Amino acid sequence: MIVAGIDVGGKNVHIVIKKDGQILGKATGPAGIKKAQAVEQLYDEVLKKAGLTRKDVERVVAAGSSAKRVAFANGFIPDAVADARGVNKLVPSARTVIDVGAEECRAVKVSHEGKVLDFVVNEKCAAGTGAFVEAMSRALEISVDEMSKIALQSTQTVSTNAQCAVFGESEVVSLIHQRTPKPDIARAMMNAIAGRVASVTRILGLEKDVVMVGGMARNAAFVDSLKKSIDMNVVVPEGPDYVGALGAAEAALAEAMTEEVKTKAPGEKTVAPGKD
Repeated sequence: MIVAGIDVGGKNVHIVIKKDGQILGKATGPAGIKKAQAVEQLYDEVLKKAGLTRKDVERVVAAGSSAKRVAFANGFIPDAVADARGVNKLVPSARTVIDVGAEECRAVKVSHEGKVLDFVVNEKCAAGTGAFVEAMSRALEISVDEMSKIALQSTQTVSTNAQCAVFGESEVVSLIHQRTPKPDIARAMMNAIAGRVASVTRILGLEKDVVMVGGMARNAAFVDSLKKSIDMNVVVPEGPDYVGALGAAEAALAEAMTEEVKTKAPGEKTVAPGKD
């Protein structure tokens, strides 16, 4: 049984295709302005690489802020559900999931079965998202990757009051004029966004194991700042930015299995999907 999960965010599209529990292919690409077109193109590309056609895929489930742009999807699930399902597959011991993407940050409380018990979202302020880091890197005139690297080289703590991207950029410029070393400025900005994310997660309540996913989970300096902000260890699974798509694929598989059971003849057995 072949299924697909598609996570369409404000900045990127992630796709995971699975067969009987095994990943056949995955891909990511920019969502751009024409998100529906970007999804169609990326989907066809990943299918081609996997040696498949659209007819081979039994069910497609989409998630993400622009999930409805996936015209060929058979179903849609909330982002929190996608996170919970995906993380439960990768880190079964997870009880708190922190997802920081380009547009929003989200904290999800997860049961041992991978079900959503509660969640909280910060989508009104860029200070808790990847967009904030991108804005700060532009102000520092370096790439996001370079900003993460030099932040880990910081030797002194710099206090900031950055609560939004606009004020944050002004503060960065001011610190540069004061000849503050860039590594220290970079670390201060990472601490600022980590503090914002921590305040959101505390509303939900933190329970071990804490797992971080989303694009910002690839930013080592930010993850380090977050660990210190919440005073807890943070687990980052392999392919953290694909977790939403993986969760959508898991949902597609469950739905396909349920549909198969409904259509089975009396007495006919159903074979459970394999595990990763």
